[in-house]
Amino acid sequence: MGFINAFVSYLLLLLVFVAVGGAAVFLGITLRRNANAKAEQAGNAESAEQA
Repeated sequence: MGFINAFVSYLLLLLVFVAVGGAAVFLGITLRRNANAKAEQAGNAESAEQA
C-alpha cells in the first residue's frame, strides 16, 4: 500500500510540474507575440513618417 501512495503522490507532483510548465510556455509565447506585434507597428509607423 505504501508503494501505491508514493506512486500517486509523485504522479500528482509530476502533473503539477507539467501544468506550471505549460502555463509558463503559453504565457511566454503570448508575451513574445505581443512584443513582436508592437515592434512591427512601431516599424511601420517609422516607415510611414519617412516616406
